[in-house]
Amino acid sequence: MAKRGGFSGAMPGNMNNLMKQAQKMQRQMEETTKALEEKEYTAKAGGGAVSVTVSGKKEVTSVKLSQEVVDPDDIEMLEDLIMAATNEAFREMEEENSSAMAKLTGGLGGLGGGFPF
Repeated sequence: MAKRGGFSGAMPGNMNNLMKQAQKMQRQMEETTKALEEKEYTAKAGGGAVSVTVSGKKEVTSVKLSQEVVDPDDIEMLEDLIMAATNEAFREMEEENSSAMAKLTGGLGGLGGGFPF
């Protein structure tokens, strides 16, 4: 017959520790998410002629254009510059979000995002 000895007391303690760690990580993730949502990220294009600011909530909060970039005969260039600056600001925001979450999760890929299944 197998012994029932030392195993029975180990599981509840480990499970409690695991739950406490999970709750702590959840609080940290919530705090980090809130802090990241309050940040703003600004990127420029066209040598600074176009500046776009986005929030951590993925909203464009500001678009600034210098007068020399506003050419009625070349609207496409202005559109491209706005798009480039906006995309770069969002890339910066996503990069910081990913980095901050990776620090909390120990590189696990967030909430299952890094798993191939």
